[in-house]
Amino acid sequence: MPEAPPGPPTPPVALAALLALEELGLRSIAGPADAELLWVHTSEMADPYPYLLGGELLLSAGVLLTDPDTYVARLVEAGAAALGFGVRPVHDTVPPELVAACERYGMPLVEVPPGTPFTAIARAVWGLMAAARHRELRRVTRAQQALATAAARPDPVPAVLHQLAVQLGGRAVLLTAGGEELHAAGRPQAPEVTGALGRLARVVARERPGSPASATDTLGDTSLLAYPLGGGEGLVLALATPRREAGDHTVAGIAVVLLSLLAAPHQGADAAGRSAALVRMLLGADPGEVAPLLGEGPWTVVHARRGDGAHADPLTAGALGATLGSALVDTGRGTDAVRVLLPGGLEPTPQPGWTLGASSPGPVTALSGADSRAARALRHAEATRAPLAADAPVTGIAALIPPGPAAEHARALLAPLTAPLAETLRCWLSLHGSWDRTAVALSVHRNTVRQRIGRCGVLLGVDLDDMDVRTELWLALRQE
Repeated sequence: MPEAPPGPPTPPVALAALLALEELGLRSIAGPADAELLWVHTSEMADPYPYLLGGELLLSAGVLLTDPDTYVARLVEAGAAALGFGVRPVHDTVPPELVAACERYGMPLVEVPPGTPFTAIARAVWGLMAAARHRELRRVTRAQQALATAAARPDPVPAVLHQLAVQLGGRAVLLTAGGEELHAAGRPQAPEVTGALGRLARVVARERPGSPASATDTLGDTSLLAYPLGGGEGLVLALATPRREAGDHTVAGIAVVLLSLLAAPHQGADAAGRSAALVRMLLGADPGEVAPLLGEGPWTVVHARRGDGAHADPLTAGALGATLGSALVDTGRGTDAVRVLLPGGLEPTPQPGWTLGASSPGPVTALSGADSRAARALRHAEATRAPLAADAPVTGIAALIPPGPAAEHARALLAPLTAPLAETLRCWLSLHGSWDRTAVALSVHRNTVRQRIGRCGVLLGVDLDDMDVRTELWLALRQE
């Protein structure tokens, strides 16, 4: 499955936007004024070529300028975006030879007045970049919300494609590996564009080893992009847009994650049945009914909560499931926790921005118990501030105890306790008797924990400070 996309890159700054800042007093005197700036660099070298990355607004006072033609030719060769020339104290005016060279090579040339420090220009460019970055992040956020809302519709695949076409202002198409169109949305394209998208789809389709993660092309003024979807069926998202902005790749990446999950019905009844089985399992279906759909296992249940405490929307929950390797995801109705069911031998790994609790692998008939153990593991992870806590299977001496008699003894021993008291005792013992960590794990006040543990001691008639007592109770609680 594809990974969740990163945030959009910082958009370039239009030279025209910098020239429009009256306080700088900049003036375009040669070359086009429609350049895009990626950075600002100051150099007084006779040949700054070795130190340029491309896309710079190069600022210079011409201290070592002796051959303007060669100087400008080298800037063009290095990919510099524009040249800002400061007048005084070295030159009273911009040398005419430099103006002519910039006109000849098509290099934008900007006159910097004496009262404008180069640092003020750099600061202005960074400010424009920060503003552009903020606008692009807001655009991507709005697109993410719109795509997530579309994914919740009864017809999610066409809805996501339609919303993606709206956000990018072009055409969005879901294709097979052979270029056959399954769904499409947005403005119709010329036949040659449709053919070019089909060719891109065949390039990235994951039916062949080593296929690229994306492919781009241009046809006239139209930008073409193609992304393979996860799932192993060779489906491809293809886009035709009139422009290519900084955040377009991020928006498309969000759609790829969503469509990879939503395309499961196109990948056969088995995938659709598995997703439905997860929902039924979480709604309390009989394990005997779920087993034929899910298979024997082993299965691992993962509970996850965002680190910022916010409720996870379908997009972020789906992205988490995709990263862990499963499309069987529940967004946690009525709670802020996400539940993911991992098949086979997949092992959960820590995920940035999430706290995870995982059950030990087990058969499908034990999913209910695994669900409870994953919830406890999540509480343990939060209390100990660990990114991932896993429920360990019963091993060692505890595994040698016959399960039948042990379970019967455990029920008799713990019979005086209500479910909340038993859960508090279990959590308290797992956290080595820490009042504060238990309070965090159970989302209650530490005094409530003290009262509950004290009540447990009274009802059980035992001294909870005795290690032998704690050990026996822990073994009994592990039998539940």
